Amino acid sequence: MVDIDKEFDEATNYTFDDRDIERAKLLLGVDVAKKQLEHISTASYDSIRNFAWGVGDDNPLYGDEHYGETTRWGSQIAPNSMAQIIGAPMLGDPMPEDVKQQTKGLFRGIHVFVSGGSTQWYRPVYPGDRLFAFGGEETLEVKDSEFAGQSVIQVSREVKVNQRGEVVYVHRVLRVLTERKAARERGKYSQIEPTQYTDEDIERIDAIYAAEQRRGAEPRYWEDVEIGDELPPMVKGPLTTTEVVAFHAGGYGFVPYGLKSSRLAYLNRKRIAPFFVKNEQGVPDVAQRLHWDSAWAQAIGNPMAYDYGVMRETWFHHYATDWAGDDAFVIEQRDSIRKFNYHGDVQFLSGEIVDKREENGLTVVDVKMKMTNQRDVETAFADVTISLPSRTNGQAVLLAPPTDVVRRSGAMWERHLELSAQRTRASATAQPSRTGR
Repeated sequence: MVDIDKEFDEATNYTFDDRDIERAKLLLGVDVAKKQLEHISTASYDSIRNFAWGVGDDNPLYGDEHYGETTRWGSQIAPNSMAQIIGAPMLGDPMPEDVKQQTKGLFRGIHVFVSGGSTQWYRPVYPGDRLFAFGGEETLEVKDSEFAGQSVIQVSREVKVNQRGEVVYVHRVLRVLTERKAARERGKYSQIEPTQYTDEDIERIDAIYAAEQRRGAEPRYWEDVEIGDELPPMVKGPLTTTEVVAFHAGGYGFVPYGLKSSRLAYLNRKRIAPFFVKNEQGVPDVAQRLHWDSAWAQAIGNPMAYDYGVMRETWFHHYATDWAGDDAFVIEQRDSIRKFNYHGDVQFLSGEIVDKREENGLTVVDVKMKMTNQRDVETAFADVTISLPSRTNGQAVLLAPPTDVVRRSGAMWERHLELSAQRTRASATAQPSRTGR
């Protein structure tokens, strides 16, 4: 019989080491090519559809192989938010050896929450697009939080380019690192009880689902939008394990730690043993399971399992594109995940147009959005900028990436191609001759 309390105590007993914080500062400003292979490395008709369906988005622009052929895009495209989970290994120069050696094993056993971020999108992702990434840490700050006492706030930047070396997006993510034990002992959210729903409660939620509409093929022109306009309501949830599974099925959550099975799980456990914590049956399982295992979530200070912050980021994007229509393009999203979204919670989305302007040839609107749960607690908010078509100026214009990003991406892409060519030549040289005797 596994003493699960003892197991969880041991797994949550890691504390911050001031030396780790100092060592982590060595990573600031160091760009490296991302060599991990994501679950999806190349967008396809199927993977785009599966991602969209995994976040609850049934827009045929994403889910139908042929619908997009009659739109301005000329093809099926992916939701912009999907760019975050697509990644093929990018070749590049290694991290400086002294930095690599001094930053090994940073923040071992410390928990990480995604607390929001910002993204600028510069072009859509089409079937066949293969994305590559580089990036690194931008900032590090030590703070005191109500949830877990001392915490470390890290902001990292990631740039993704496609197989032509074109910049697709720049993404910044804000991560909060906390001590699992401190969070549990403080018990900030321990009084939250699971919500119980009556049939009438579900009917009220279903009524919102039934009333949701996509703008779709009918253009939403910039001239027809006014400051103060409100977006129609949208709902997500109640959150279940099934919804988390669907999100993973869409391609999220497999890197860097990895959701693997059988022999691959065994090898992963050998690679990153501290990431595995025994369950009630004595089986080592991923710490990531706090998104579906309430017992483990409680061990780190939460009353029950909860969602990924990235899920709510994709929900904001879904909300924006349903309203804006197929001819529009979301060019920027800045979001903040403020409270946990627990299993059984519902998120009610609302939004308002707070600005409209012509800027560098674009006709754009700014939308302020928020999510409020069934306890009437605001759990997340976002500021989203959308390029809309114009009756006067024509189709929605895409944002041009900053010159410094283009130059840095170009240098990284050239190095990737150079190293790829070297590897190809080395492989060809190593092949045994196929000529006759």
